[in-house]
Amino acid sequence: MKESSGRLLRVADFVREELTEIIRREMRDPRVGMLSITDVRVSRDLSYADVYVSSLEASDAEDQVELVAVLTGASGFLRSMLARSHSMRTTPKLRFHYDELIQEGSRMQRLIDQAVRDDETRARQAGTDESPGTDEDQDKT
Repeated sequence: MKESSGRLLRVADFVREELTEIIRREMRDPRVGMLSITDVRVSRDLSYADVYVSSLEASDAEDQVELVAVLTGASGFLRSMLARSHSMRTTPKLRFHYDELIQEGSRMQRLIDQAVRDDETRARQAGTDESPGTDEDQDKT
């Protein structure tokens, strides 16, 4: 079982690296633009590869759907190019998905930064509310 999962990871890495190069060198569709393959997950029987992509140029949901549609339309071409570069018995069928992790990561980072700023503001306000000469300090003198 462990050897099988190692093989799946190697095949997924191979597919990711090769597809990155094939898309960069061979795809002429201007709708693809600057594309990043963020992850590839291969099925246990190696018949399918789920390819997760993202693009800074795909700013809204409509662009993201169009990008996935373009890649899905070119999946036969991409699969045949991929088949030329390996010696496996079969080449996985490619299924493309848009990975929103980059945009979601940016949004989460902004939320974290805002929470930190809010905490710092509250801490400063709490520090100014306590004057240096409190009643307890005066009782000790």
